[in-house]
Parts: sequence; C-alpha cells; structure tokens
Amino acid sequence: MNGRKGFMCCVGLVACVMMQTAGADEPASRIIDLTHSYDADTVFWPTADGFSLHSDFKGTTEGGWYYEANTFCTAEHGGTHLDAPIHFAAGRHHTDEIPLERLIGPAVVIDVSRQAAADRDYQVSIADFENWEARHGRLPDNIIILLRTGFAARWPDRAAYMGTDERGPDAVAKLHFPGLHPDAARWLVTHRSVHSIGLDTPSIDYGQTGNFETHQVLFEANIPAFENVAAMDELPAKGFEVMALPMKIGGGSGGPLRIVARVP
Repeated sequence: MNGRKGFMCCVGLVACVMMQTAGADEPASRIIDLTHSYDADTVFWPTADGFSLHSDFKGTTEGGWYYEANTFCTAEHGGTHLDAPIHFAAGRHHTDEIPLERLIGPAVVIDVSRQAAADRDYQVSIADFENWEARHGRLPDNIIILLRTGFAARWPDRAAYMGTDERGPDAVAKLHFPGLHPDAARWLVTHRSVHSIGLDTPSIDYGQTGNFETHQVLFEANIPAFENVAAMDELPAKGFEVMALPMKIGGGSGGPLRIVARVP
C-alpha cells in the first residue's frame, strides 16, 4: 500500500513539473514588426533614388545545389529608417556611434491619428504630450516615444502618404504629412528625458517645413529619430518595449532600420 502511495506521488510530481515546463515554453509576450519591407514600392524622399534589388544568381549551380544571392542599392533615408543626429547637427552621433541604450528600451505611443486625419499638415504639440500624461502619468525617463499619426495605413501610395507622387527637387514643396512641432521637440529636450523618437511619416518634421527645425532641435541633443515606422495601431499607449537596430554604417547619417516591439 505504501509503495502504491509513493508511486502515485511520483506520478503527480512529474505531471506538475510537466505542466510548469509547458507553461514556461509558452510565449510571454507578442513581438510586433514595426518595419515596412524594402522593395520596388518603398517610399523615399522625392530627391532620392528608390530601392533596387539585383539578382546575382538564382537557381541550381553546376555542382547541383540551389543557390541565391542579390545585390541591393538604397539611400540611407528611405523606407523604415533611422536618422542619426549627425544628419542635422554637426559633431553629434553618426549611425554607428549611437549608444544601443538609445535604441532599445521601454516605449510609449502618443496617438494623434484623429488630429492628423482632419489635417494632414498637423504638427504634434506640447498639449498632445500633456494630454497623454494626464491619462497615463508623466513620461518615464529614458523613454522611446512613438508618434502615431495613422499615415502608415496609406503606405505605399506616395500621393496619399506624402501628399504627392512627383519626384525631383520641385516635388519637395508639395509634400503634405504630419510631423512633430519644433516647440514640442524643444519641450521634450528641456523638460523630459527622451532616448529616441519615431513616427509613421517620412520625416520627423512635417511635410511643409522650410528649415527642418525639429530635426535640428532633437539632433543637437543627440536624440535619433525613426521615420516611416509601421503597425503602431497594434501597440498600447504604454507598457511595451522597442528594439530599433539600424544597419551599422560607419560614418553614416542614417540607415535602413528593423524596428520591433515586445508587448506583454
């Protein structure tokens, strides 16, 4: 009888361990890709060439095995990409010099999609940040901020996304999309601790900017920017982490970016 009890206890213990192990194997969070793919439809600034992918070889080799390799060409600033501070601030970080701590960590979403739907030239204001804080508390120190304008849903329709599908220098004056107001950028630099900031439009400055002042303010403070970010509609307002790792281009002013979020 004692032996049978011992056997049943062992069975119960094994079952308990198996249940705990199975639970440990289950994903504790979701990984959300916030990156647009690079392809022939990728949106670039009107003065930049688009992305190209050339097939070097695709098929069966003389040795009998399958092989595929390509050569790609792209400007630094197109598609989902990073703007390094050196892009608009002399002596600040190049792409390969940005501390990883500025690219990985807790993040929040400031949702201005309603305002941007009503005004495609909308600029995110100090009031937008203050309203967020009124609902969710003060922005944490060393935070990554993502600005959701809703324009990612228009990708890759250049006219809908950028305001024009024309190319060349003359097209720049016809750009219409939301951005971050320079006063709000200055407020963040002065009154909050921000590691980096991104949004779902082609530029951290709005389309009709004349001097890219928001770029200048942020980059002087060595705060990098992420542009053309995707899928923010899948993110909560807070309580998640972001990993934004650009191609490590030595001496670069930016580069293609793979950005993902981990949501509990």
